[in-house]
Amino acid sequence: MVGFDPRTPGVTLAPEEAALAGSGAGMVTRALINPLDVIKIRFQLQIERVSSLHPEGKYHGLFQASRCILGEEGLPAFWKGHIPAQLLSVCFGAVQFASFEFLTEAVHKSTPYDSQMAGIHFICGGLSACSATVVCQPLDTLRTRFAAQGEPKVYHNLRHAVSTMYRTGGPLTFYRGLVPTLVAVFPYAGLQFFFYRLFSQLLPPKSEGGNFGGNVRSLLCGSTAGVLSKSITYPFDLFKKRLQVGGFEEARVRFGQIRHYRGFMDCVVQIGKEEGLRGFFKGLSPSLVKAAFSTGFTFFWYEMFLNGMRNLKERRRTK
Repeated sequence: MVGFDPRTPGVTLAPEEAALAGSGAGMVTRALINPLDVIKIRFQLQIERVSSLHPEGKYHGLFQASRCILGEEGLPAFWKGHIPAQLLSVCFGAVQFASFEFLTEAVHKSTPYDSQMAGIHFICGGLSACSATVVCQPLDTLRTRFAAQGEPKVYHNLRHAVSTMYRTGGPLTFYRGLVPTLVAVFPYAGLQFFFYRLFSQLLPPKSEGGNFGGNVRSLLCGSTAGVLSKSITYPFDLFKKRLQVGGFEEARVRFGQIRHYRGFMDCVVQIGKEEGLRGFFKGLSPSLVKAAFSTGFTFFWYEMFLNGMRNLKERRRTK
């Protein structure tokens, strides 16, 4: 069960145990979906239209981009930026789920509302993701730059990237794109938790629905929630990526045109003028595939780890 529920039988888990389950879920999920993230970022940063029917830029389709990256940069390219991305996933999962469990428990104890209402999950999910975003934004910026660079590499390793970015842009460089990230992450994460709770209520429980119960049920609900949430909030993710690579243009020259943005609104206006409405949804196809796997696996592993810890505590208590 995601979120505090006083009706849950057996032992209750502390927020730090939710953090451990969240970090484990993030770690496993990141290792599985990183190739899709690399392709999505390459699409988002391409100025030219992404279209298989009218190819203009370096990448114009999901399978074409996969073949191109594999042929030019090799298989390891699909895990570029994996170390900062893995750190990001572990950190983000820990902070987000610990905050979510804490907030839903606070709602139950301090308000007359049911902590398992889908609307409460929307608010608590959005707030918990904002907390995790502020903590983890530097890691997200590092991940984006590693995934965006081609050959030859501008950053040789994580330590080199941190020192170079700090020397050339100062500490605020690590928080590029924070405003659109916060604007996007609240509804995105809120909708994830909202739809996950909604679909969990609609699908039959394990005792009635066979395979729809337990882990398969979590995977299905999470995947659907991820696709719907990403579809609604996608343009903000694109704005964030464009802003995060500001000052990093030398690594993007071989991929096509580059642009300089003075801020969030300038980024929105330039994309709208030059690339049209389609420009706001570049990279949507790999992003939806990634969202389905990422959100589905995150809730799947989170619930699995929680159940494992709960069963372990119950066994120790009965001894």
